[in-house]
Amino acid sequence: MSNKTSIETRVNSAENGITLIQFLAGRLGISRNKAKEIIDQRRVFINGRRVWMARHRLKSGDQITGAFSGAKPAEVNYAIILHEDDHYLIVNKPAGKISNGPDSLETELKALCGLPGLAACHRLDKDTSGCLIFAKSAKAKERIITLFARNEIAKKYEAIIRGRLPKETMTITTPIDGQKAITHIRLLDATPSACHVSISIETGRTHQIRKHFAAIGHPVLGDQQYGVGREIRAQERTIRRQMLHAVEIKFTQPFSDLSVHGRAPLATDIKDCLRQYHLK
Repeated sequence: MSNKTSIETRVNSAENGITLIQFLAGRLGISRNKAKEIIDQRRVFINGRRVWMARHRLKSGDQITGAFSGAKPAEVNYAIILHEDDHYLIVNKPAGKISNGPDSLETELKALCGLPGLAACHRLDKDTSGCLIFAKSAKAKERIITLFARNEIAKKYEAIIRGRLPKETMTITTPIDGQKAITHIRLLDATPSACHVSISIETGRTHQIRKHFAAIGHPVLGDQQYGVGREIRAQERTIRRQMLHAVEIKFTQPFSDLSVHGRAPLATDIKDCLRQYHLK
């Protein structure tokens, strides 16, 4: 299978009743394992709705569309390092990389920088890009974790969301998993179909931004987990990951008391999406 693959077709009468995994394997000429990988990417749509159940039964006339990739993320390089001092790195994490663990950005940076003790101080979702802090030692990580706990690290995000927000500024306070969660939103630009927004958070609940935008009916474009439950327009189906970027991070370096500031330029695919939706 090529690195980039797409499909736009209808189920014919002979295929009525077969499973989605059987359909993709047959139509694309790939193994069932490869077909399952595509389905797990949550980029397959049936009649405009995202479906990720391999055993979903198809009906004659169902429209199947999708855009997916078999490419591995590009290897990291020094260009993604936004700030470095004796204790910390701030890195512009590419989308498609997990923050830590096996086969992660953390693992690759350890090798790239020759720092076996390097450790991620927080996490970004695999398909979220932008500013991520790494500590060069256990002591440095311990101190930065304390700053996070005290809410002394300022983080800003930018996102492209579905639909038009009713206000220029908003604050969402819906609890997440029974815990306090606060998300502040500022509108940067808007059309009837999408908005470009700036976001700051007072709390750091898992998937907080994505959950909060889904809760108000304006999910992040390309969100394959929370942006579901309604028909997704063809324009959005080509978006390969959630349009969410950690654009800026600021904190006082706990060893030097100097102000540290990292700013990550928007990823190319987010810039492309802004143009696609006529946003700035």
